Amino acid sequence: MTLPKTILVPHDFGTSSDHALAYAVELAKALSAELVVMHAYEIPVIGFPDGAMVATPELATRVLEGANVGLKKALEPFAASGVAIRSIVKQGPPWQTIVETATELGAGMIAMGTHGRHGLPRALLGSVAEKVVRSAHVPVLTVHSGDVK
Repeated sequence: MTLPKTILVPHDFGTSSDHALAYAVELAKALSAELVVMHAYEIPVIGFPDGAMVATPELATRVLEGANVGLKKALEPFAASGVAIRSIVKQGPPWQTIVETATELGAGMIAMGTHGRHGLPRALLGSVAEKVVRSAHVPVLTVHSGDVK
């Protein structure tokens, strides 16, 4: 068994992602691993009977800038952790982008938060974490908001 030298940490700016990041930082310390924290987003396309409305380039730029600012803010508490951390932002379906990025980076593990939805909310919204667990070719550590103290 080879321990991971790169851990991918998807971040959606929610509490569960913050908890997963904190857990991943401690895990990376213990394993002497690098963290790559990423945010994946989709630009909405709204369909109408007569066509579709696509976001403007200005909106896309603002989303990208906002994501970069959000990641920088999420990483601030870990600046002095001693762990090598870098961030990336990618556009695409989150679960698919996470899996593809893990492969591109040669990540040995994905550590991500889960919202812990059950029943109808999960059925209606789907679960990015579940899709990643089912699709990833590396181990996936899921951290629920209540799991980290």
